Amino acid sequence: MGRPVKQISERLATWLVRQPLYFVATAPLAADGHVNTSPKGGTGTFQVLNPTCVAYLDMTGSGSETIAHIRENGRITIMFCAFEGPPKVVRLYGRGSYVTPEQPEWAELRAAFTIADADDALVRAAVIVDVDRVQDSCGYVVPLMEVVGERDQMYRWAEGQERKHGACWDVKYRDENNRISIDGLPSLPPESNSA
Repeated sequence: MGRPVKQISERLATWLVRQPLYFVATAPLAADGHVNTSPKGGTGTFQVLNPTCVAYLDMTGSGSETIAHIRENGRITIMFCAFEGPPKVVRLYGRGSYVTPEQPEWAELRAAFTIADADDALVRAAVIVDVDRVQDSCGYVVPLMEVVGERDQMYRWAEGQERKHGACWDVKYRDENNRISIDGLPSLPPESNSA
């Protein structure tokens, strides 16, 4: 077990940004609520903003558990695994918040990411994590794997939705699928879904 620290070093920041896959874990306060773990990835969608703050672009999906849990209690953990090179697991523990494209601070935050502007219809928010604990561990059981490439299904799906429903398909989709968590907690507010 590694020694916990309170900040992300420059060396670690470089390693984190290079990882093609990471996992986000959140949970509601209710004892019978569902713990959620979501895989995240995509070149340019994760950034270290400073030694105690990271952010990632939250893409449109079938649910919106992470934002619902952040709205309720803010607790979040992000875990990275080394799938190539020396074994390593890093967890970032902290408090989350989010910014949607309609908010004034969006433009400055969006500029920190390197994905193409054309992909913005798929971005529903940026999740920001104020990190209070950084912990690494051995990662000896994480298998060595080779990344073949990024999947393009999400982009093809979005193109199909736009052909079928028009330019504002994302507003309708998120309004129908991303407003309430599986436990009934509010997630994306209606104003995040208005054109």
